[in-house]
Amino acid sequence: MLRVASRATEKEYGLSAAQLFVLHALANAPALSLNEVAERTRTHQSSVSVVVQKLVERGLVARDPVPGDARRMALSLTPAARRLIVDAPDAPSERLIAALERMTPTARTRLATTLTRLVEELGATDEPATMLFEDESVAAADERRKSPRAAAKRSAKSDGAA
Repeated sequence: MLRVASRATEKEYGLSAAQLFVLHALANAPALSLNEVAERTRTHQSSVSVVVQKLVERGLVARDPVPGDARRMALSLTPAARRLIVDAPDAPSERLIAALERMTPTARTRLATTLTRLVEELGATDEPATMLFEDESVAAADERRKSPRAAAKRSAKSDGAA
């Protein structure tokens, strides 16, 4: 269901699910940093950075210096983004988070424990986390740029799975 919703969003709005998620996160208030956007989207800063950069390039997010702190950039929606998301549905990630929040704390803890165990059993604890349904080739290219050895390891894993 989440993948179908993601593809529908891309087809109708020209946005990835991750891009829509970031736009929704910025819709209520501008962010004073990438870290703030990462916190709102429950994502690592490096992953959200790639998504924000794409949105800036498309003219949907503005980066403006924070008054009094030239090192920081405030992120906000452009008028084009505000028009675009008026009728846009919630991002699949938002639906997933809402469903998790409806679960009892005990059920969430059990789920987290089980998923952690699954990741460990798959040997994927060192894999970088990306935003849900974000273009995996971007994440892979970024990881290769940072660590050719990690990229070779991941490639070997995927070759063995094919």
